[in-house]
Amino acid sequence: MTQADAPLRFFGPHDAEPDALVGERVAVLGFGLLGHSFALNLRDSGISPLVIGNVEDEYAALARSEGFDVLPIGQAVAASDVILILLPDEVIPEAFAADIAPNLAPGSAIVFASGYNLAYGLIAPPAQIDVLLLAPRMAGENARQRFLDKQGFFAYVSVEQEASGKAWKRLLGLAQSVGVLWGGAMELDARRESDLDLFIEQTLGAVIGVAVLSAFSIGVEAGIPPEAMVLEMYMSEEMENVFRSFREKGFYRASDSHGPTALYGGYVRTMQFMMSDLAQKFQEALDEIRSGQFAAQFQAERQAGYPTLSVAKSMTAEESPMTGPMVEAERRVREALGKKGESR
Repeated sequence: MTQADAPLRFFGPHDAEPDALVGERVAVLGFGLLGHSFALNLRDSGISPLVIGNVEDEYAALARSEGFDVLPIGQAVAASDVILILLPDEVIPEAFAADIAPNLAPGSAIVFASGYNLAYGLIAPPAQIDVLLLAPRMAGENARQRFLDKQGFFAYVSVEQEASGKAWKRLLGLAQSVGVLWGGAMELDARRESDLDLFIEQTLGAVIGVAVLSAFSIGVEAGIPPEAMVLEMYMSEEMENVFRSFREKGFYRASDSHGPTALYGGYVRTMQFMMSDLAQKFQEALDEIRSGQFAAQFQAERQAGYPTLSVAKSMTAEESPMTGPMVEAERRVREALGKKGESR
């Protein structure tokens, strides 16, 4: 039976063995946003010894300033039993071939925070190690704060390859130590995790972005104050409450929170959008992701020096003509509401 056919499995704090990582040497490769948060969470959970593997840059300096032992990536791998690979997706293939794979000891474990490189064949882990997936659904900074608040955060987990006889023990011990199991985890293999992650980013995420930009531009041209537009779309927290209602009540039951005007208008426009080619565009995006076409395209982007990302960053810079009016409207709203709060 494949994982796709097996019953769904969810995990909580009771599924982790208290001594799961006792005697295990742990390394965190990469001290960026997620690596920083995970390393702090692991240390606060009593995981020791713990080292950071990083190139000599500002992140290595930050890790040392926070009391961590920092080693070159290859040395960190060689000195550890459980290695969390938290480098950028597109950097991992090169680092894996040069520094990670040659230094892995039989019976050790590598842990990925994304199924990306496993899913699209960008790396080939050796057979004598555990290959684990611990893919959080939370940004690094929030993962740290939710750990401190003992709320936890959701993640997908899977054992992609078992060699040690203790792969699940290691994985659930790590999940508990970084704070995941307080929020909960679901078993999902690397291929489906990566397909899902990219699919939502490139469809729902993209559509929301286009919708916000289009609504802002059209509304302002129609005479609606830009401050009112950003407040209505996201700064008033109304939309946050809509998504919270999705989570707490369910997607369809959340409609009970809206009045007849909103329900009627939303239904009419939804029917119009459903008759467009939006679903076809979503399907095309998923097909490109699942075929590996997107991964190959992104690796080519890195090899070329990130030309498309450079254009995207220039377009979304605060001073650019496209984003400037919205950024200024946000600033004015924060300033006005801040002053109003101080006067109370």
